[in-house]
Amino acid sequence: MIQPDFFMKKNAPIGIFDSGIGGLTVAKAINDLLPKESLIYFGDTAHLPYGDKSAASVRGYSLRIAAFLKEHGCKAIVIACNTASARATKSVIDLMGVDIPVINVIDPVAEYIGKTFKNQKVGVIATKGTISSRVYPKRIHQFSPDVKVATKATPLLAPMIEEGFYNNNISKAVIHSYLSHPNLRKLDALVLGCTHYPLIKSEVEDFYSEAVEVLDSSQFLAKNLEVVLEQKNLVSNNRRPTKEFFVSDFTESFKHCTRLFFGEEISLKEARIWD
Repeated sequence: MIQPDFFMKKNAPIGIFDSGIGGLTVAKAINDLLPKESLIYFGDTAHLPYGDKSAASVRGYSLRIAAFLKEHGCKAIVIACNTASARATKSVIDLMGVDIPVINVIDPVAEYIGKTFKNQKVGVIATKGTISSRVYPKRIHQFSPDVKVATKATPLLAPMIEEGFYNNNISKAVIHSYLSHPNLRKLDALVLGCTHYPLIKSEVEDFYSEAVEVLDSSQFLAKNLEVVLEQKNLVSNNRRPTKEFFVSDFTESFKHCTRLFFGEEISLKEARIWD
């Protein structure tokens, strides 16, 4: 006889965290692909951005948030932040143990690149912190050392997007300036290495006249999560999935930006887990 707690675990929420609210693009990708799954999102707005924090600090923040999500009964943990993915994945896995899978935003797209673009050139655009960490070349080369990886820090893109400047002449000019850099010439693919960047994917594709495959990391993460849930028999059949969205420091500006990233109005709750 199947125990009731088995069904409770299958219908338990997926926990997602990021250094801010940009990770809502990851939550949206998961929600679009797996609409029956309940979600709990945590944006650490009190400490953003993680890119200029020490590795020890990022690990500390990530572990506390992961513990919060575990306390809320999450069946899986998604690290939507690139910096936290690079610096805290192993620590979060150790904390969760064998029963709660942990998926980060870097490895699924890195694996796809390694299998698909051997002996080809792939570009990565991201924040200064992500680019300086060299995490994308390192992870891609774990899957295939033959991929040539070109990187470019694009620090103006995230604040530009948060201010609502995309799909207009301003964003077009900034994107054109960055993508025209010599380092990003003759690409076979380009990774959008920041959770903000899916909002400008169509503009990036227009720049390349769709001759370059533009890779949205959130899409690959969502597909990988689906596979993991199926393997562990944790796919939800919930007819009324729930969604909760927490931030560590609430402001009206964060509330305003949530619709940009998730695509619909959501209710933010403040959780002062650092007090």
